[in-house]
Amino acid sequence: MTSQPEFLVISDNSSVLDRFNDEKNWVELYLTRPIPMGKSRQLTQLMGFMSGIHSSWAYKQLEAVVDGIIDFKVDETGQEARDLMRIRSMRKVGFDRRWHTLEIGENFEVTLEK
Repeated sequence: MTSQPEFLVISDNSSVLDRFNDEKNWVELYLTRPIPMGKSRQLTQLMGFMSGIHSSWAYKQLEAVVDGIIDFKVDETGQEARDLMRIRSMRKVGFDRRWHTLEIGENFEVTLEK
């Protein structure tokens, strides 16, 4: 078997499927199609799901099958809003669980604050 090249697939808001479909149906779709197919095709997939929209059942089902969970949030407690990210879980690698500030450049390039 020949190795396929790896690709990056980004879906910034997969929560929209909940708008037009029964929650159980679209969760089952993700569990049986995009997630397993991405692994077998050596795709790196970043799928965004909005917090507070779905049931805890949906989040638990999706979180149980993925290799990692990255959280993003905006902290508006100070004078300026801060964009933050953290790795909540990641299989097979060590990682830092702390929240990190993101810097957004003029060309919208995003980097971690040093």
